[in-house]
Parts: sequence; C-alpha cells; structure tokens
Amino acid sequence: MKLTTLYSDLNTDLKIIEKELEASIQADSPVLRQASVHLLQSGGKRIRPVFVLLAAKFGNYDIHVIKNAAIVLELIHMASLVHDDVIDDSDLRRGAPTIKSKWDNRIAMYTGDYIFARSLEVMSNIKNPLAHQLLAHTIVEVCKGEIEQIRDKYDFNQNLRTYLRKIKRKTALLIASSCQLGAIAADVEENIHKHLFRFGYFVGMTYQITDDILDFTATEKELGKPAGGDLRQGNITLPVLIAMKDPAIKARVERVHENTSKEELAELLQLINTSGAIEKAAELGNAYLQKAFEVLAELPANRAKKTLYEIAKFIGKRKY
Repeated sequence: MKLTTLYSDLNTDLKIIEKELEASIQADSPVLRQASVHLLQSGGKRIRPVFVLLAAKFGNYDIHVIKNAAIVLELIHMASLVHDDVIDDSDLRRGAPTIKSKWDNRIAMYTGDYIFARSLEVMSNIKNPLAHQLLAHTIVEVCKGEIEQIRDKYDFNQNLRTYLRKIKRKTALLIASSCQLGAIAADVEENIHKHLFRFGYFVGMTYQITDDILDFTATEKELGKPAGGDLRQGNITLPVLIAMKDPAIKARVERVHENTSKEELAELLQLINTSGAIEKAAELGNAYLQKAFEVLAELPANRAKKTLYEIAKFIGKRKY
C-alpha cells in the first residue's frame, strides 16, 4: 500500500494547497521563480500538510482557514531542504537535480531565503497569536539544526544525545508543529493540541531514524540519491553511532571524507549493515513509534485518529 492511499480522502483539499503553494512561490525574478518551481515540482509526499489537515479534523475544520497553516509548514520545509543541499553539497534529491546543482550555491541560498520569506507572508493570514509563537519557535529551532549540521560534519566523537537533538530540530519539530498548528487553526482545545504536538514529535523522530536506516539499506534508485550519502557528507547518523562502538569499524569510519571512493564506501556500508547496528537503530525508532501510539490513544476517537495511526505505522515500517 502506498502512503498516499492512507489519506486519499484529503485529495481535494490537498489539491487546493498544491495550487496555493505554486502561487505563493511565484517571483518577479525569472531565476528565483524557475528555481522555486523546480523544487516544488520535484516531488514530495506533502506529509506536513497532511498532518495539518488531519489534526484540524479534531476541531472546526474549514479548509480556507486551515490551508494557511499547511502552506506555511510546507514552505518552511522546502526552504530547509534547499539549504540542506548546499550544506551537504548534494547533487540529487528524489532523483532530480538539486537547485545548487542545477544553478549554483548562491542561487540556492537566495531561493531558500525567498521561500522562507514567503512563508512569513502567508503567516500573516493566521490570526491566532499562539500559532505565531509556535511558528517562530519552530523556525528558530530549524535554523539551529542547520548550524549544528554544519558544525558537526565529520565529527566522529558525537554521542547519542547530540544526534537526537539534531534530528529533533531537523525533522521532528516540523512534524510536531504541523500537528499542533493544524489543531490551533481549527480552535481545538489546548489539551488536545498539546497531545497532537507530542504525537507529531514522536512520529517525527521515528521518521528521521527510519530515513537514516534506509540510507544504508536501500538502493540508489530507491533513495533517489546515492546510498551512504549521509556518511560520505560527514553526517553521523544513528546506525554509524551504534556501529562505531566496534573499534575496528570506528577506525574505518574515521577515514571517510567527501572524496572517499565508491568501492571503499560500499565496503563500509556492508560492514555497518552486518554489524547489528541497523537492528539496534530500528529498535530505537520503534520505541518512539510506540510512544506516538500511546499519545494517540488518549485523543478523542474519529476518522482522523485512525488515519494518523495508519500513517504513523507506515512511517515506522516503510520500505522503498
């Protein structure tokens, strides 16, 4: 089953959001417009808007109000992807050339900044002060995460706490904020929107841990980018952290640099794959997933709750 099948009943509203996303990134500058549209059309599951819409189903659901929250979160996510690709010197994303590859780093940075700015404009359509506080905090944390990613490149002495804080800022907070912001926009009571935030946080942690595992276990065709790309770029993810408890593997990992050959990287990936690190990383991802289920169980019963459960289960168990 495809992920999109789980929320097919949202298709009409998601089409509205897609059209508004395209309208929101139009620019007078031809290069900015082309780069922004290239990013938008390169794919993506729009999982953050989906979480916004489903969370809003716990309150007064009006797509013409809720859509602003969905658009803001997706624009923030898109901008962070452009910046990430510059930081990681990535040429491919979802099988398509990145903006920094198709144009250059300068255009990519301007495009990311432009999309961030457009998200702030859309935010002005949201009247609830609590929503603005949440979004401001989220943007600050995402930026901190990007700085940490630069700082920690090729730092092979990181610990689990550093990794978890990084993926919280990189992924989990945007998903958590999507859930909470959708609920706030629908005037959901505080207890419920706080529960939805916690649910989104735990699902987001699972999502990133699973992504980090797939970077070792999936093929380049399945990933849409070279397998092992995170390690080559100096991003130390959970499977590597666990595998480096073996001194021999750590010694091999510490020799990795941006020009490491494909053959040497493939050998190291195989070593990590057979070390037991993948299974242990999956255990932690599943622990976060179980916490998400526990939080979800405390929410009122409705169709959206069932869909959130199915999406969370898919995210935790997904394969390419």
